[in-house]
Amino acid sequence: MSGDHALGGWPAQPVVYELNTAVWLAELSRPAGRPLTLAEVPDPEWDAVTPAGVDAVWLMGVWERSPVGLALARANPQLQASFRDALPDLRAEDVVGSPYCVRRYVADAAFGGPQALALARAALARRGVRLLLDYVPNHVAPDHPWVAELPELFVHGTHGDLRADPGGWIATAGHVLAHGRDPYFPPWPDVVQLNAFAPQMREATAATLTDIAAQCDGIRCDMAMLLTNGVFDRTWHDRAGPQPAEEFWPAVMAPLRARYPDTVMVAEAYWDMEWDLQRDGFDYCYDKRLYDRIVGGDPAGVRDHLRADPGYQSRLLRFLENHDEPRIASRLAPDAQRAAAVAVATLPGATLWHEGQFEGRQVRPPVFLDRRPDEPPDKELADWYRGLLATVAQQRVRHGAWRLLDVDGWPDNQSCRNLLAWSWTGGEGGSRHVVVVNLSGQPAQGRIPLDWPDLPGHPVCLTDLLRHEGYDRDGTELAAPGLFVSVGPFRYHLFAVG
Repeated sequence: MSGDHALGGWPAQPVVYELNTAVWLAELSRPAGRPLTLAEVPDPEWDAVTPAGVDAVWLMGVWERSPVGLALARANPQLQASFRDALPDLRAEDVVGSPYCVRRYVADAAFGGPQALALARAALARRGVRLLLDYVPNHVAPDHPWVAELPELFVHGTHGDLRADPGGWIATAGHVLAHGRDPYFPPWPDVVQLNAFAPQMREATAATLTDIAAQCDGIRCDMAMLLTNGVFDRTWHDRAGPQPAEEFWPAVMAPLRARYPDTVMVAEAYWDMEWDLQRDGFDYCYDKRLYDRIVGGDPAGVRDHLRADPGYQSRLLRFLENHDEPRIASRLAPDAQRAAAVAVATLPGATLWHEGQFEGRQVRPPVFLDRRPDEPPDKELADWYRGLLATVAQQRVRHGAWRLLDVDGWPDNQSCRNLLAWSWTGGEGGSRHVVVVNLSGQPAQGRIPLDWPDLPGHPVCLTDLLRHEGYDRDGTELAAPGLFVSVGPFRYHLFAVG
């Protein structure tokens, strides 16, 4: 797998920084004394969210939010309780509605509308950074124009369904339509279910995706696996009509690819469906399995996961948090968080970082809110994260070919099982890098054979790029029995090999 191959204008290992648009603009607006739009973001603020090593900014939640969805959220006791859990001094005006209850795929007027979004994209482009935006394929808001104008796009029921299951159905515009859902959880009460098997819905989706692609450089598709033929059939059975011969995503992506071939498509994916969605045309899919194993403290599971085919891994998106997951600072101790971040930052594929993660925020605000609690930033942690991203980018660590390395131990010392190691070789100028991470809370030792044929008989210098320390080693020993490492609990090395 080559780390130098690029998708259109994108690097092959893109680094994405997610921003909660509503929260970010609200926080920028307070010192200004008035609401700021995306067109009015000061240059230093754009600089702050595009640190060295970031290739794209995901402006999460830019589309027009639903007034009906907002009213439902403000009236829902369970949602209100969750809002107060995150924001004890909640005010009514803090609730602005869900960005995944979309009324129209038009940039919300509160953020400045389409013109402001275009100016935001231009501000990012001046910094060499791309723009990623959302698409929610499974459902729309009850007041989306399609509900009244194109009812054939939705899953239909009867008044008997509504009486038997009022939480699963809604009477609107003269029809009984299903609330949006996935097969494992209760329906979402603020949205209406689209019918992925309806030809008209597929045509409308293709047109919407193409329109979004005109406004950005990449699209993140929410809960993408729900629209695959098999999952949709299991969820809705005969409610959706006959299953089409063609899969959903190849059908709706074809017009987009024809017009905007460089648009990167990212799938939010669960249930081990990453490979299916890659085959359906997505460039990158969420790597939830890696997240679960890292947070679960399972080095062996992480190692097994990384044995997958490199081509498959190069199309995964690695993360430690996002707007759906708890803040990593609330899940892992500081040292464990750093070790996990080094791993995520140096693996193949795309990488996602979440605004507030660098500063050690522990509260994940519900996406319905445009305000979050004040938390003192951890400046040391923020500097460390920015240094990590800059080092990986500037040293061109993720270039060339990636390979998982063996770590050997001794009969009386198997602590090597907690060590993970991999290399990047053949990058620009023949660069070589070795990453070693201890994902456990105990010290670990091991030998890492480096079987590069030019090592034996030559001195080799290892430079730890994160510690700024150098080590002279004998190349013959590095080849066999291998590089000896003794790594403290949740510690790591990022070696440039010269």
